[in-house]
Amino acid sequence: MEISVTLIKDLREKTSAGVMECKQALQEAGGDPDRASEILRERGLAKAEEKMDRVASQGLVEAYVHSGGRIGAMVEVNCESDFVAHTDEFKVLAHDLALQVAATNPLYISPEEIPQGTKATPEEVCLLAQPFIKDAGRRISDIIAEVSAKVGEKVVVGRFARFQISK
Repeated sequence: MEISVTLIKDLREKTSAGVMECKQALQEAGGDPDRASEILRERGLAKAEEKMDRVASQGLVEAYVHSGGRIGAMVEVNCESDFVAHTDEFKVLAHDLALQVAATNPLYISPEEIPQGTKATPEEVCLLAQPFIKDAGRRISDIIAEVSAKVGEKVVVGRFARFQISK
């Protein structure tokens, strides 16, 4: 099947995948851009999983202060390279995570950090288990995995803090 340059270009803009990866995915999907996007996403997640034992020693700290200045949050998001830390995708992720922390006040990063005997559910107290405030159908862990797949590096939340003026 012949895949047009325009179709490859459109898929590349949508997914940030390489030209040859887009062409191959479109061929595999029979020219269907939606199916090709799904194929690329699956491959990206698989690549990201392969990189989970790498060290994420770069990144950035993002701060969010809610209007009125009574609630604020800071989040450290790590990746493998300084280059990725300065991409738009990574910066947006860091901002969204700081916003999430300010809005939902999680206590832990992941369910593994919850002390035994705690009665709260991971969804209530763990950042990674929470529904994303901008899209309740996706969890924070899914958002991070998508960015990791897109940038091709391990992406993790290092730590976070939330501040609120006492009443």
